[in-house]
Amino acid sequence: MTSSSTPAPASPGPPRPSSPVKRLTARGRNEAHRVSSPLELLFDLCFVVAIAQAGVQLVHAVGTGHPGTGVLDYAMLFFAIWWAWMNFSWFASAYDNDDVPYRVVTLVQIAGVLVLAAGVSQGFRQHEFLAVWLGYAIMRVAMATQWLRAARTAAGAERQATLRYACGVLLCQVGWLGLVVLPQPARPWVFLVMAVLEMCVPLFAERNHETSWHPHHIAERYGLFTIIVLGETISAATVAVKSAVDRHSALGELLPIAGGGLLIVFSAWWIYFVVPIHGHLRSSKRAFLWGYGHYLIFASAAAIGAGLEVSVEQAVGSSHLSATAASAAVTLPTALYLLAVWALHARHFKVGLAQQLVLPVTALLVLCCTFLGDRAVLAAGLVCAAAVAAGVTLTARTVRAERAATATTPAG
Repeated sequence: MTSSSTPAPASPGPPRPSSPVKRLTARGRNEAHRVSSPLELLFDLCFVVAIAQAGVQLVHAVGTGHPGTGVLDYAMLFFAIWWAWMNFSWFASAYDNDDVPYRVVTLVQIAGVLVLAAGVSQGFRQHEFLAVWLGYAIMRVAMATQWLRAARTAAGAERQATLRYACGVLLCQVGWLGLVVLPQPARPWVFLVMAVLEMCVPLFAERNHETSWHPHHIAERYGLFTIIVLGETISAATVAVKSAVDRHSALGELLPIAGGGLLIVFSAWWIYFVVPIHGHLRSSKRAFLWGYGHYLIFASAAAIGAGLEVSVEQAVGSSHLSATAASAAVTLPTALYLLAVWALHARHFKVGLAQQLVLPVTALLVLCCTFLGDRAVLAAGLVCAAAVAAGVTLTARTVRAERAATATTPAG
C-alpha cells in the first residue's frame, strides 16, 4: 500500500564550512546586504594607534612653539596612515573573499600598520622615516600579493588593471626610499612627488577597467573610519582633561573646553552622517574624488583632538602659547572639517541657497571664535551645535513644503 502524502524534505542540517582556500575573484557591485567584515573592523582599529601617535606629536610640536613644522610633519605622516588604509579598503571592497590566505595576508598588513605607528614619533622629532618606511614596505608587499593573486583569476582588462596596481604599489614603495636616504631638506619634496604618484596609481590602473568596489560598502567603510577618528579625538581630549585636573584641579578653566569639545565632536558626527552618501558614488571618477578628499576630513578630525589637548595645556599654564594661538589649534581644523564635509558630502543633498550656506557660514563663524580668548572652544562648539539645529530646521521646512505641494497636486 502506497501513501499519497508527499514525503517531508530532508533537513538541511548545519551549514557546511566554506573552503579554506578560494579563488580571489571580483565581487558584484550590486551585491545585496554588503557590510564591513570583522576583519575590516580589526584592521581599522589598529590604525587608532598610528593616529594617536600622530596626534601626540602634533600636540608637542604646537605646544613648544613649532606649529609650522608640526603641521607639515603631521600632514606627511597622516597621509601615510590614510593612504595605507585607503589602499586596503578599496581592494577589500572589490575582492574580499575571506579565505585563509586573504586573512593571513591582511594580518601581515596589520603588523605593518603597527610598525608604522612605532615610527611616527621618530618621523616627527628626528625626521627619521626608516621605521615608517619598513612598516609601509610590509603593508605594500602584502597588498601587491593580494593584487597578484587577483590577477591569477582575472582576464583581459581586469587582469591588466590588477597587474598595474601590483606594479604601481611596488614601484612607489621604492620611491619612498627617498625619505630614508636623501638629506632632510629634500624630504618634503620627495613626499610631495611621491604623494602625487601614489594617487595617480588607481587612476592609471583603472583607466580601461573599473574594479567592482561596492558603493554602500565603501560609504560604510569611510563612515566607520570617521567614527574611529572622532572617537580618538574624544579619547585624547578626555586624557588631557583628566591629566590637567589631577595636576591642577582647574575645573573652572577646563569645563568650557571639555563642553565645547564635546559639542564640536557631536556636531561633526551629525553633519557627516546626515546624508546617505552611497547614492552619490555612481562612478569611479566621482568616487575617487570623494575618497581622496577624505584625507582632509580624517586629518582635520584627528587634529581637533590635538587642538583640544593644546587648549587644555594652555588653560592650566603648561604651555607658553597665547590663548588665541591655542584656540586656533581647535578652530582651524574644525573649520577645515566643516568645509571638507560640505564640499564632498553635504552640498549634493542641499536644496536652496539657505541650506547650502549653513556649513560655509558656520566655518567662518568658527574661525571668528578664535579671538574670544578662554571661551573660544565653547563658543565654537555652540556655533557648530547651532549649525546642526539650523540644518535640521531648514530640512524639516523643505520636507513639509514638498508634502504640502504633493497633497495639493490633483491626481492624474
